[in-house]
Amino acid sequence: MIWVLLIAIAVVVAAGTVALATGRLAVDPVPPPASTTPQVGLGEVFRAGDVDEVRFDTALRGYRMDQVDDVLDQLRGRIAELEGEGGGAPPPSPAALSSPDAFATPDTERAR
Repeated sequence: MIWVLLIAIAVVVAAGTVALATGRLAVDPVPPPASTTPQVGLGEVFRAGDVDEVRFDTALRGYRMDQVDDVLDQLRGRIAELEGEGGGAPPPSPAALSSPDAFATPDTERAR
């Protein structure tokens, strides 16, 4: 009697495999991801403090890449815009910022 059950299971598995291979049995595609946060990313106009408020939905391996890419594109555009307004002065190098005098002001100079 057990042989009949095993043969029936083998027939069902074989029929399912053939149906999938020929396209007669459709596989349900993965639905688009659902957002769990009310507002994702930055708005059209944002300030520096708004960057601290950005939250991303978590995905299987971290954060959703499309949300992170959108925010980075907005930040890149804003930085390029600000660099254009600044007269093209290059930002200070990391080595210059790490020196003790990098943040010296006239008040701190008199205190020395």
